[in-house]
Amino acid sequence: MGIFKNIFKPSEPKEKKLLPWINLSALHQLDDILEKSKTKTQLIFKHSTRCGISRMVMNQFIDAYNIDANLDLYYLDLLNFRDVSNEVGFRFQVMHESPQLLIIKNGVVVAHASHGAINDLDLKLYIS
Repeated sequence: MGIFKNIFKPSEPKEKKLLPWINLSALHQLDDILEKSKTKTQLIFKHSTRCGISRMVMNQFIDAYNIDANLDLYYLDLLNFRDVSNEVGFRFQVMHESPQLLIIKNGVVVAHASHGAINDLDLKLYIS
C-alpha cells in the first residue's frame, strides 16, 4: 500500500496567477481601445468558455504571462458577448477564431494568433 500512497498522493495546489484582465463586454469599449492604442499597446484575448482547447490555451497564456508593461489586457467571453466579438472581427479586419489574441497599436492590429500560436507570440516585440 505504501507505493500507491506516494504515486497517488495529491499534489500541492498551484498558486492561481491573476492577470490584469479588463472585461470587454460592450461595443463602446472598442472605441476606447482604438483611442488608447495610440499611446499604449492593447491586447484582446477572445475566449470560448465552452471549448476545452480555448481553456487550455488561455491557461498556458496565463502561466507564461510575465510582462509588467505598459499595455491593457482585455478578456472577451465571445459566447456571452457575441455582438462585441463580431464587431472586433469587422472593425479590426481579422477573421474570427477562438481562442484568439489580437495586439493593437495605433488603431490597427499589428499581430494576431489563434489556438497554440497565441503562446508563440513574443509580446515584448509589440510593447511601446
